[in-house]
Parts: sequence; C-alpha cells; structure tokens
Amino acid sequence: MKSILIARRAFLASAAGAVAILAGSVPAAAQSAADRAVEAAKQYSGTTINVLYEAGLQPLDPKTFTGPLWEELTGIKVNVIESPLPEIFTKTMQAHRAGSGAYDVLNVVPNQMPDLALAGVLEPLDDFVEKYGFADELQMIAPVYRDNQMKVEGKIYGFPDDGDTLILYYRKDLFEDPETMAEFKARYGYDLGPPQTWEQFGEIGQFMTDKYAPEVYGAGLLRQPGNAQYMFQERFRTEGGKFFDEETMKATVNSEAGLKVFNQMLEENKWMPAGVEQWGFIEAFNAFLAGDIAMTVSWPPVGRWAAGYGKGTEALSWIPETKVADKIGYALPPGNNPELAVGFSLSVASGSKNKEAAYLFIQWMNSEDISIQRVQLPFALRDPFRDSHFTSEEYRSRWSNADEYLDTLKAGAESGLLDLSLLQTDRYEEGIRQAISRLWGGDDPQTILDDLVGQWDELTERIGAEKQRRVYVDWASKPNAYPN
Repeated sequence: MKSILIARRAFLASAAGAVAILAGSVPAAAQSAADRAVEAAKQYSGTTINVLYEAGLQPLDPKTFTGPLWEELTGIKVNVIESPLPEIFTKTMQAHRAGSGAYDVLNVVPNQMPDLALAGVLEPLDDFVEKYGFADELQMIAPVYRDNQMKVEGKIYGFPDDGDTLILYYRKDLFEDPETMAEFKARYGYDLGPPQTWEQFGEIGQFMTDKYAPEVYGAGLLRQPGNAQYMFQERFRTEGGKFFDEETMKATVNSEAGLKVFNQMLEENKWMPAGVEQWGFIEAFNAFLAGDIAMTVSWPPVGRWAAGYGKGTEALSWIPETKVADKIGYALPPGNNPELAVGFSLSVASGSKNKEAAYLFIQWMNSEDISIQRVQLPFALRDPFRDSHFTSEEYRSRWSNADEYLDTLKAGAESGLLDLSLLQTDRYEEGIRQAISRLWGGDDPQTILDDLVGQWDELTERIGAEKQRRVYVDWASKPNAYPN
C-alpha cells in the first residue's frame, strides 16, 4: 500500500493545484467545470455519498485518489461500495425497486443504460449540466463515447468515463525480423504487418506458429465465453452481419456472417496454444507478457502494463515480469472496428437522497482537469476517453512508445463498435456465451446459431417485440452501432 500512497500524494499535489480555488479571486466565467463543482459542493460539507464501483482495481481511484481529494476540497465524504461486475446491474435495480436510496453515484455499463433509464433508475442530468456549465466539456469527450454512451432517447443519463476498446497487440521484433518478413512474403504474397482482415490474421497466426512454435505461437485470444462474446459481436458486424431485422425484430445472427465467424474461430484454435478455448483476460495477458504468443486482442491495460507502466506499484505486484516491454506494437484489430467492450459511465441514482452532491462529484471526476490524472493512475483501470487524454504530452511520455498506444486508442475511439444494447441485454449476451461454449464443445456451428436465433426470438416475444424494437432502433441509429 505504501507505493499506492506515494503515487496518490504525487497526484494529489498536482490535482490540488489544478482545482484549488482562492475564494473570490477567480471570476465565475473563468472557472473550469472542476472549479465550479468544488465551489458548489462546499454547501454539502459533512455529507456522505455512496458510490457503487466494480470490485477489484477500479475502486482504488475513489478510495486512494479522488475520494480523499474530494473530501479535502469540499468536506464531502465518499463511501465506496464494491460489487462484482456481473452483479452491479441486479444490485442497482434491486435498490431502486426497494426505494432504499442505497447508492448515490452509479457506475453504469453503457449497454445497460437504456434498461436502467427506461425503468426510472437513473436521474436525468440535463438540468444539472446546464446549471453547472458542463456542456462544453462534455463536447470534448471522444465522439464514439460522447455520441453513443451518454444519452437515452435524447436525455443525458451518464457521463462516458472509461475508454474500453479491444485493440491488437503484437510482437514487433518478430513482425520486423528481415528473415521472417521475407519468408512470409514468399509464402503469402503480401508484406507482413498487423492483419487488416481476419483472413490475414489466420494466415499470419498460422505462419508464426509454423515458424516459432512451441516457443512462440501465432496468437492467443480471449476465448472464455464471457470474454469471447464481445469478440463475436465485433467480428459478426465486421463481416456485415446485423443482429436483428429492424422491421420484424427477428434475430439474424445465424446468417452467413455468423457462420463464417464461428468457422474461423474454430480454425484459429488449431494453431493457438493448447487449451486456448478456456483463456480469459489473465491467461492471454500472461502469455503475451511472457513472449509466448505473437499477437493478442484485449483491453487497454494490457498495452501499458506490458510496457512496464506501473511496475513497482503494490496494487500491480501480481503482474509477472514483462519480457516484451520494448517489443510491443499497437494496432486496430482486423477490420479496424474494435469492440468498445463494457466500459463505464458515471450516473446519479434517481433514488439518491443527495442528488446534487452526487452530481457535482461526477462532474468533477469526469472533468478535463481531474480525468486526465485519473486515466494515468497505473492501477485504476480507467482508460482514456477524452480528446485531451490522447494528446496529453505527459501521458505520451510515460513509456517509450506511449504515443503509439494513445494514437491507436484514439483511432479506436473513432471507429469502435458499441456493445449490443437492448432491454434485458444480459439475457441476449448469455445466449451468445452459451453458443460459444457449445462451439468449443464440438456442436455443429450452424445448429448452434439456429438455436441462438430461436432463443433470442422467444426472449424478444416475452419482453414485447415493439418495446424491444423501440430500444433496438434507437441503438442501431447511433453512429457506431454498425460499421460505416
């Protein structure tokens, strides 16, 4: 914990300088959104707000950085309540239905926002945004997050606060080896580089395995069904697939695109390490750090941790020694439309007894001044989501090719694909997870997809096709629901 506290003190010092206000010395018009939030929040000094956060590393932000600093600046105490990610939606709904007022600030997975907003769980934020002058800074959030993860049917229900996107990491030393490049060009007729299509991914991966295995395999991907379902969502749309017929709301995942993706995934497993079907985040991450695979696709923390960022921080002591720190290349995944898998938006619970204090806290956290510091906390998992995060000279100097990392995340923040968002989205996603489990179990791919369609159609009818269509059409109309 000592190293975390040292890091926190350094960040606190810079943060305090960014937001400290000498009473009466700064005209209101010149104040930043962070300044305004601090000043307004002082009237609630002595209040405690309850913040629901995903358990694990995420809460180290409000526990060791933003929470203590907010209390120092405003007198408002932040009580962090942790929950495993799969339980957050259920706990949020239960608290609302019980009228318990258990939570003030909510971390909302963006594709669950329509469900929560239409159920009345989330407080509309438009009036607060206008009152405290946050609209201009909201426009500085990267468009893919701002235009897709903030509103439901035209109203603001959350501030995009986490730039989750699945990008490609690869071994530059292997890809740029002259002998390897020449052999690959002779075999396939094009230059070796980050794959632009999933066909190229298969060819490059097979080539690398043939040349380097068992020391190094061509790739290792997220194959555990809970993670792999995001990869399926991305690849299905990259191949031209649509989830539903917009007029009838009949599922169409058993199309030619769905079958192609399932068959490609099966073929890829043949040249990946044995047991890859059970790989989740940790297995793929550890294999990449060890230099055992030439490529992987995963969340942004892989890119900075593999480069050694945060080394020596007690909270990251579980991360093995990286053997690829100076060998990492960053690129968009094949198809150039990365999945914006999971992510978080900051919202206010409609049942909160401290709505204004809760709002002011999330405006301050999400602001230009404070968010740039939060996304650089090595242990807190908040990924860049504002234009200023990608261009920050400080962040771009954190390791030798941090600029390439941030440029790739910025590109992903322009072309990334939204997670499917529906009423009871978790039930539709569970169908994909079960389908992938059956795929790894040896069932026929077309039969699996046909069964998935039947399952989805039954669920849609149970929810109400017109109710579901309203939500789906709103989601599908957003710029990043499907590739342009």
